[in-house]
Amino acid sequence: MVKIDDYKNDVPVQWCPGCPNFGILNALKTALTALGKQPHECCLVSGIGQAAKLPHYLNCNFFNGLHGRALPAALGIHVANPRLTTIVVTGEGDCYGDGGNHFLHTLRRNPDITVVIHNNEFYALTKGQASPTTRVGEKRSLQIHGVEIAQLNMPAVAIVHDCTFVARGFAVDSDQLKSLLMEAITHPGLSIVEVIQPCITWGTHPVSWHRERVYTLGDDYNPADRKAALEKTTETEERIATGILLRTAPRKTYADRFRKEITDRPFGELMPVSPEKMTGFLAGLRKDPIPIDPAQSPREGARN
Repeated sequence: MVKIDDYKNDVPVQWCPGCPNFGILNALKTALTALGKQPHECCLVSGIGQAAKLPHYLNCNFFNGLHGRALPAALGIHVANPRLTTIVVTGEGDCYGDGGNHFLHTLRRNPDITVVIHNNEFYALTKGQASPTTRVGEKRSLQIHGVEIAQLNMPAVAIVHDCTFVARGFAVDSDQLKSLLMEAITHPGLSIVEVIQPCITWGTHPVSWHRERVYTLGDDYNPADRKAALEKTTETEERIATGILLRTAPRKTYADRFRKEITDRPFGELMPVSPEKMTGFLAGLRKDPIPIDPAQSPREGARN
């Protein structure tokens, strides 16, 4: 039986005392425990930032990579070992800014991974510069006259691009966030969970400001309604919906055909291909080669 202490390690936590990130950390630990996931069955992946430090504080497999590059690393891990529960933990600057292009193509590929995005609307690790989700007019450490460009709405982008599970949580509500994470982790295919994470050091809005605006979607809300989900993601800052924004029928996941036709086992368990089989495979690729004029040099032939 899995216990929450199985995920405990002795790495000193570098977040500010009282940071809402502790709520996200606790929610993830309790979600994995409730799902019966053993630490060795999980792999957390992160890039750079305060959010990206979270995997350091859990006793399980993790990969800490480059800024904005958590998603391609997670995709490689998932492909190499589909038996791992692969979870990306990232910030909105890391995922939507430096990693925005990877986010878009991950939506297209639909790997069976969960992406948890801490959204505090600025770059906290580097002391408060505006991020892709900072509201127009908000002043930040470098944007002293206020942000002048429009903010990104990536949950809406995920919904438009056919992600089948999109949710939003609130770091201060650890119990609700635990439930959302459990639903996301068990949902087949890509699951996006954006978490509102007020920063108590560099933030311009206190936790109380968010409490006044955050509300939980009721039982009368239908998460299978894509139009309604888009409306919830585009509400004004005076209303911030949390809960499962969109959950639809799973669609074909990345590498589905490969899993069915070749193997669904981790690559590390596969036997090496014999030299004879590899030679036959390569010979098949050489059948009916395109003829090249011997009078031409290799460079000219390649050009033609």
